[in-house]
Amino acid sequence: MVIIDIVNYVRESVLSDYVTFPGSVYRLMLSMLLGSIVGFERRRRGQTAGVRTFSLIAMGSTLAMILSVYVAEKYGDGDPTRMAAQVISGIGFLGAGAIIQMKGSVRGLTTAAGIWMVSTIGMAVGCGLYWVAVIATGLILFILVLLERIEHRISLRSESRIIRVKIGTVLHDISAYQAVLDKYNVTLSNFYVEYDFDVSETRLNLVVVLKENVDYVGLFNDFEKLYPTRSITLANQINI
Repeated sequence: MVIIDIVNYVRESVLSDYVTFPGSVYRLMLSMLLGSIVGFERRRRGQTAGVRTFSLIAMGSTLAMILSVYVAEKYGDGDPTRMAAQVISGIGFLGAGAIIQMKGSVRGLTTAAGIWMVSTIGMAVGCGLYWVAVIATGLILFILVLLERIEHRISLRSESRIIRVKIGTVLHDISAYQAVLDKYNVTLSNFYVEYDFDVSETRLNLVVVLKENVDYVGLFNDFEKLYPTRSITLANQINI
C-alpha cells in the first residue's frame, strides 16, 4: 500500500503543472536524455560539440524554465517568459562558438542550429511539454540523419570552390577549360588570371559551383591534357 502511494505521488508530481522536487528531477533527466541523443548524432559526424555539450545545454535550459516557473509560483509575480527569452539570446554565444570559418568556408552551421533547437527542447521539458520535446527530438534526428541521406542521393548540395591551375605557358583563352567544366556539369561563375612572363607561366583561378558528387579525378585529368600543367589544386579561396 505504501509503495502504491509513493508511486501515485511521484506520478502526480511528475505530471503536475507546478514545480515539485520529483517533477523537477524527472524533467532534468528527460532533457539530459534527449540532449544526449542529439549530441550522439553530432559526435558521430565528427563535430566537436557532442553528447556532453548537448545534454548540458538541454539540462541548463530546463533548469532555467523550472526556476522561472518556481519564482512566479512562490512570489506571485514575475514573468516566466523573461528568463526563457534570456536563454534564447544567450544560447547564441554557444552557437557562434560552434561555427568555424576556414579559408572562406563556413562549417558548423548545422551544429549551431542543433544547439539552439536543443535549448528550446530543454525549455519545453521545463514547461512540462514532455511529448512535444520527445517529438521535436525525433524530428531533429530525422533532419540530421534521413534528410542528409536524401540530399546525398538526389545530389541537392552545391558548393562554391576555386580550382587553381598552374600552366607552363602563357594562356590567352580559357574556352578549353570551359568545355571540360561543361562536360562535368560544373558552372564557371568567374575566373582570375596572373601571368609570369619571365618563366612563361599562367596561374588560373576558376571560381566554380559544383555538385558534391563531381568526379574530381576525371575533371583534373582532362584539365591536365589541355596544356602543360604544373599543378592543379581544389581550394576555398582565391590565391593570386
